[in-house]
Amino acid sequence: MTEVTGPDTRSPAETPATGWASRVAGCGSALPERKMTNHELATMVDTSDEWITQRTGIKERRIAADGENTSDLATRAALSALKQAGIRGSDVDLIVLATCTPDRTVPASAVRVQAAIGMTAGIAFDVQAACSGFVFALSVADNMIRLGQARTALVIGAETISRIIDWTDRNSCVLFGDGAGAVVLRAERQTGGLRKGVLSTHLRSDGRHQDKIRTDGGPSSTRTAGYMHLEGREVFLHAVVNLAEASQEALAANGLTQADLDWVVPHQANQRIVQTLGEKLHLPKEKVILTVDHHGNTSAASIPLALAEAVEDGRIKENDLVLTPTMGAGFTWGAALIRW
Repeated sequence: MTEVTGPDTRSPAETPATGWASRVAGCGSALPERKMTNHELATMVDTSDEWITQRTGIKERRIAADGENTSDLATRAALSALKQAGIRGSDVDLIVLATCTPDRTVPASAVRVQAAIGMTAGIAFDVQAACSGFVFALSVADNMIRLGQARTALVIGAETISRIIDWTDRNSCVLFGDGAGAVVLRAERQTGGLRKGVLSTHLRSDGRHQDKIRTDGGPSSTRTAGYMHLEGREVFLHAVVNLAEASQEALAANGLTQADLDWVVPHQANQRIVQTLGEKLHLPKEKVILTVDHHGNTSAASIPLALAEAVEDGRIKENDLVLTPTMGAGFTWGAALIRW
């Protein structure tokens, strides 16, 4: 928390911070080459472009090629983010990779990325919070930087969800896609004035809802990865409430309101959830980044993919205030507030 001496009428977002802050130095992304359209899906399962578009807003998604692993996509996204940040893999001392589709049960996919980018020291590990994974990973990295345990971190969300999809189940197979996104965080001293970087992160989970989004297998229970299943109506109802709650909490913690936001970059579950969140926050749709139409739901990769796209096309600029609310299986949910 910020410490001040004497009266101070500034908002928390303007108060000089003590210790280190995490500044975003670069973003990157990676997508498989293959596009799967709704029309192609309609040849595989009882559905149609109209049915999928009306219910989800999704028109196409990317599917990883045979032999293209989660760590491959994560590495490409990491290298892209490092290039934008102007640093090398050897400069990184922390990798936190969010995924629910790792290459192997052991070791963590993060160490495969570590080796691939030429990082020979520091720490690399995975976190698993399903679709909320990127924000959870961002929180871990941010706190390690604040504590002085890392100076340069790669935070990655990467998935090959297509590997755990039942392509005969139209309720789930139409939703998901593969991809990876990454951000570079660098430790920076705040010297006063407007705070920049990761202002705060807010995480929640409620295991009573663990079966609402699930796979029907796992190494310990069935010795298989299992296939994805979800209860769409229940997920929608909880998502709208939890995303709005996390968003309000992040703003309140920093003495800010919706009017201060430049962009909301939510988890891209489906278009209806994203649009309903914008309405609950009383935001114009132009301030809500939407990529689900061409990426599908890429789980932990969805927020960093959307961030990278919005940075690349010039929408997100320096000093912009960006909110990243998310919700995933578990249920897990939360939000990060970032001054770019």
